[in-house]
Amino acid sequence: MTRFLTRSIVLLCTLATISLAAELPKETPEQFAKRTQWWREAKFGMFIHWGVYAVPADGEWHMNTHKMQVKDYEKFVPQFNPIDYNPSEWVRIAKSAGMKYIVITSKHHDGFCMWDTKLTDYNIVKATPFKRDVLKELSEACKEGGITLCFYHSIMDWHHPDYLPRRAWEKGVRDPDGADLNRYIDHMKGQLRELLTGYGPIGVLWFDGGWEHNAKELRSAEVNAMIRRLQPAILINDRNQLPEDFSTPEQSIPAGAMARGRLWETCMTLNNNWGYARDDHNWKSAQDLTRKLIDIAHKGGNFLLNVGPTERGKIPQESIDRLAEVGKWMSVNGESIYGTTKSPFKKMSFDGRCTVKGNTMYLQVFAWPEASLKLAGLKTPVTSAKFVDGGAAAQVSRVLEENGAPVLAIERPAKIDPFATVVALELAGPPEVIEVGSIISPQADGKFILKAADAEVHGTTAQYESGGGKDNIGFWTNRNDFVTWTINVKTEGDYAVEITYACDNGSSGSEYTVGVSDTTKVSGKIEATGDWAKFKSESLGKIHLPVGKQTLTVKATSMPRGAVMNLQRITLTPR
Repeated sequence: MTRFLTRSIVLLCTLATISLAAELPKETPEQFAKRTQWWREAKFGMFIHWGVYAVPADGEWHMNTHKMQVKDYEKFVPQFNPIDYNPSEWVRIAKSAGMKYIVITSKHHDGFCMWDTKLTDYNIVKATPFKRDVLKELSEACKEGGITLCFYHSIMDWHHPDYLPRRAWEKGVRDPDGADLNRYIDHMKGQLRELLTGYGPIGVLWFDGGWEHNAKELRSAEVNAMIRRLQPAILINDRNQLPEDFSTPEQSIPAGAMARGRLWETCMTLNNNWGYARDDHNWKSAQDLTRKLIDIAHKGGNFLLNVGPTERGKIPQESIDRLAEVGKWMSVNGESIYGTTKSPFKKMSFDGRCTVKGNTMYLQVFAWPEASLKLAGLKTPVTSAKFVDGGAAAQVSRVLEENGAPVLAIERPAKIDPFATVVALELAGPPEVIEVGSIISPQADGKFILKAADAEVHGTTAQYESGGGKDNIGFWTNRNDFVTWTINVKTEGDYAVEITYACDNGSSGSEYTVGVSDTTKVSGKIEATGDWAKFKSESLGKIHLPVGKQTLTVKATSMPRGAVMNLQRITLTPR
C-alpha cells in the first residue's frame, strides 16, 4: 500500500523557530495539593492500550518485536475496524471496578494516531474503514459517566519520518538522511495542542517512550510549559525526562512510600501484555489485583490497571470478569481506599495493610489469625471500631505491651472476606504510632536472612519489586541510593556475608560495600548473571558485629553502566 505521508503544516515551521517558553509562575505547596487532590483521592484508574497492534494481536510492541519495516506494518491499518467499540460500555466497566479515571493511548510507539489529527493521515479517521474519532467518543462517554479522561502519548514514534533514531533493521531501507528530531518535536507539540484543546478537560498527560533522548533534546521544559498553559489543572508524569508531578513504577510496587512525599502511580497489566495478545492467558487473579490495590494505597500511591481491547473494540471477557470482582470488593470496602493517605506504620504486625482518612484508621486484613488479631504500636486511643462489610461493631481491647509499644487485640469476625476483611478504627485524634517489628532478629541458628521486602530503601530510583516472580530491590539507577536493615545482634562475633543478586549482561561492573560502619564492611563487584531475574549468591568475606541494634547498609561505590543490581537478600552467618 502507499506510504502514509505526514502533512506539512505552516504552523509547525513557525513553532520550530520559537525559543524555549518562559517559565510558568512557581507553584506553592498549597496550589500543588489543590491541583492534585482529585488524583490523590481517586487512587484507582484504568489504563487502555489500544491501536493497530490489536490486529496481529501479540502486544503493542509487535512492530519492534518482529523487526517490521514501516510499509509492512501499515498493512494492518485497513484491517483495523473496531465495529464493536462502545465507549459507554468501557466507562461502565471502569466504574463497576471502582476506577475513577481512564488513561488511553492517543498514540503508541508505532506512531498510529487514535484521533482525528490534522497533522498526519496516519490516524483512525482517515486511514481505517472505521473513520470515527474514538477519543472524541470516549471523552463524551467519560463526561456522561463522571470519569476523568487522561491521555497517554508516546514520544517515541517508529513511523514519523523525523523521529530519530531509526530502528537497526531499517538500515538501507529507511535511512535517517534528512530527518530532524527538532522538527519532530514541533510536530509532537502540534498534536498535543490538538489533544489538549479539542477534548475537554484532561486530567493527566501520561508520557512514555522518552528514554532514547534527554530532556534538552526533547525540549521537555518547553513542551510541559505549553501543556500547562493549555490545561493549567493537568498532571504530567515523569517520562519525558523531567520529574514533574508523579513517578511511574511499571509492573512493580515500591517497598514503601516514596521519599519526601513524592506522588507515584504503579501501572500494571492484567496478564503479561499491555496491548491485546490473543495467546496471553497468564491472568492475575482478582484477589491478587485487589491486594495489590490495597498495598499501593497503604503506601500512598495510585494503581493504574491496564486493559487491552481487541481489534473489534471489545475489552476481553477475562479482563471484565476480574475487574468486576475487584469492583464487588470496592463497592463494600472502597471507603478504606478512596481519599486515604499512607499507613503510619513502616511494617504491619499482621498479614495485611493499613490506610488512614482523618481520624479513621482502616486495617485491611489478608489472613485473620484463628485467635484475635494483634495490632502493635498504635498509641492513639480507639473510640470505636467496626467491620466495614456490615457495620457490625468490632471488639477491641488492649492486651499487653511489647518493647514499650501498645498492642491491641481485635476479635475475629464471624465472616472473613477472602480478598481482605476491613476494620475501621475511629481514633481520638490523628494516629500516632511506635514502630515495632522493624528490627530483624537472628534465626535459631544465629543466622540473619535480610530479605529485600524487609529493607528500607533510601533515594530516588531504587524500589522494591514484587509479583511476577520478582522479589528484589530493583530500578537501582542512582548510585547515591542505598539500602538498610536494622538488626538485633545477640551474639558478638564474626559473620560471613553472602549477597544474592541479579544483573543484566549490559549493566555489570558496579562496585559496592556491605557493612555497619566504615571500619566494619566488606566490598564486592557485580558480575553479569545473564538477566535481571537470574539470581546468584556470592560470598564476600566476614564482618565483626557487636551486640545490640545495628544498621546494615548496602551502598554502591561505582556505577559504570547505568544500574547497580537487583538485590534479593543479604545473609549473615555466624562463624
